[in-house]
Amino acid sequence: MSGILYIVPTPVGNLEDMTFRAIKVLKEADLILAEDTRTSSVLLKHYDIKGRLESHHKFNEHKMASIIKERILAGLNVALISDAGTPGISDPGFLLVRTCAQEGIEVQTLPGATAFVPALVSSGYPCDRFCFEGFLPQKKGRQTRLTELAQEQRTMIFYESPYRLVKTLEQFAEFFGPDRECSVAREISKKFEEHKRGSLADVATWYREHEPKGEIVIIVAGAPEKKKEKKSYHKADEEA
Repeated sequence: MSGILYIVPTPVGNLEDMTFRAIKVLKEADLILAEDTRTSSVLLKHYDIKGRLESHHKFNEHKMASIIKERILAGLNVALISDAGTPGISDPGFLLVRTCAQEGIEVQTLPGATAFVPALVSSGYPCDRFCFEGFLPQKKGRQTRLTELAQEQRTMIFYESPYRLVKTLEQFAEFFGPDRECSVAREISKKFEEHKRGSLADVATWYREHEPKGEIVIIVAGAPEKKKEKKSYHKADEEA
């Protein structure tokens, strides 16, 4: 009988953000796949989880996907975790999930931590409709994507490295306009969590003067809705 692939979110900051179900699944899994076994070992030790641990990251996921698929078909229950958050969201996981789903293997994704959700809700911008962009291309295709997003009316969500934050905010100001509102969330769920809100120009200035550290989520307000032009009415039109 085939096993199950479990996608297990892990804390983005505070270790206490683990769910009871996530701990139970990891303790009972035959195999735990981790993005970085050293990072995950800290979490597993904290919860006294002693399961078999193997690496599954962006450099070996193509090779591992078919191997893990065969193990699950042979009856193993496998849990996939990333360094932080939900696997597949700007982390390895999509390829393995697709491979298993195409094979008819049961995939159970547990609800849990994802960095952009608290950042979005805390921003104060509309979160009934939004688009998640994750990490933008660093070079090829970046300007094209920013040009496309300039007219996006939904709230936009981006991930960024603290080392590139200021440059990215400056680019956003260039493409979206310096007065477009944004919120930068830093160190979500950690001791020094911070939310800096304001115009793209003002927030970029702030971080030029205050070096950012830690994990970064940028929330950008959508473009204002274009007003529909009213058609002019002429009596001559009616008579025609």
